[in-house]
Amino acid sequence: MKEERKGIFAKEGVRSVIASLICIVGGLLVGFIVLVCLAMFNENIPFSQAVSGIFTVLAGPFSAGSFHDALFQFGNMLFQATPLIMTGLSVALAFKTGLFNIGAPGQYLMGAMGSLVVALSIPTTVVPAVIVWILALLAGILLGVLWGAIPGFFKAKFNVNEVIVCIMTNWIAANVVSWVFKVTGSNFINYAETKVNFIRKTATNGVATWSFGLNDLFGGSYLDISIFIATVIAIVLYVVMNKTTFGYELRACGFNKNASKYAGMNEKRNIILSMAIAGGLAACGAALWCLNGSQDFKWETYLTLPADGFNGIPAALLASNNPIGVIFSAIFLKYLGAGGSNLAAHTSFNEYVSPLIVAVIIYFAGASKLIKDLLARAAHKKQKTEGAPAAAEPVPPDTGGAPEEEGEEEPIEGPQLEDPPQEEETPDGPETAEGGEES
Repeated sequence: MKEERKGIFAKEGVRSVIASLICIVGGLLVGFIVLVCLAMFNENIPFSQAVSGIFTVLAGPFSAGSFHDALFQFGNMLFQATPLIMTGLSVALAFKTGLFNIGAPGQYLMGAMGSLVVALSIPTTVVPAVIVWILALLAGILLGVLWGAIPGFFKAKFNVNEVIVCIMTNWIAANVVSWVFKVTGSNFINYAETKVNFIRKTATNGVATWSFGLNDLFGGSYLDISIFIATVIAIVLYVVMNKTTFGYELRACGFNKNASKYAGMNEKRNIILSMAIAGGLAACGAALWCLNGSQDFKWETYLTLPADGFNGIPAALLASNNPIGVIFSAIFLKYLGAGGSNLAAHTSFNEYVSPLIVAVIIYFAGASKLIKDLLARAAHKKQKTEGAPAAAEPVPPDTGGAPEEEGEEEPIEGPQLEDPPQEEETPDGPETAEGGEES
């Protein structure tokens, strides 16, 4: 049983889970300390509220006032986790191939623009709404692929750092989206509801993602099947990256670009494809969000970038870049966010404590590799110390259990002392004989 347990904890996947749990626990402890400090320096906040506050955050959407409200918040939490899962997958894929995709916000914006323009331009009286929905989703993904390929191209062809190009493409995308919707404002801006800062909802054109009753099941929330689409995409990405030749080439390029080139792989093509696929994943998250049919999209993006684009980085780090783990890390981050929104309603603290806890968890997640390395060293050291006495035990002589090589080592030295004269007689026999005749 001990050997099996050591084998389990020696696996990298188990170490990744333990490192993620340490990051989460560390973030929660720091958050609790912050709540305690706020209670100590504010006479109007008793210490008991610090304890209830951390439990409110831990309860997430279940800390709502009633069962109906809890269901509503839980459904919205799953829906809001969808774009975060996709941006997390985008960042994780780039990390796997040795790249840092900080351009997910720009790819997200391009995906939103592409899906909204197609969904609101094609009349559903002519083309069925199902076809329009599919075309809008594909249009958003295609724009994200093209936008993600730009930093990949500069990295592969000119060895320009992808972080610099991604930051530039983020703000270019923000201005392009603002310009497109400003020029074509009468067709897309929501003048009917006097929401001139937002684009019309796709439901006004009869295009909306199917919910199949999930929204009613979860208290009238915005939940639809997009969470399942994101989950399927994450599973497919996991299989492709770990079970296919194409995924192996991408990971090999990430481990060592020069070695993959020496092995016959096209490393430049792999870099471009990696960033292009990452861009498509981030854009797919935006398209699924906008095609819900009930969400507002603020088109004046030239001053701000979407938060979910950047939040994909901690989602990927917390999951150790595992596509399956990204699903749970994204849902967990939104879970804490839902608990933070209830913090102001049930305690004297405001809702900004929850983002603080998430931020601390992110900082701890940045050191997850260090934690995994320390766990690996500890496991290796433990195995070494436990195996040392067994290796040092002498083998009993003449029991038949010793290897034949060890038995032959002792008589080798004896015959070697007697063999030299015999060896001299064989080659030197004629010379000694002649010498004897001369004498």
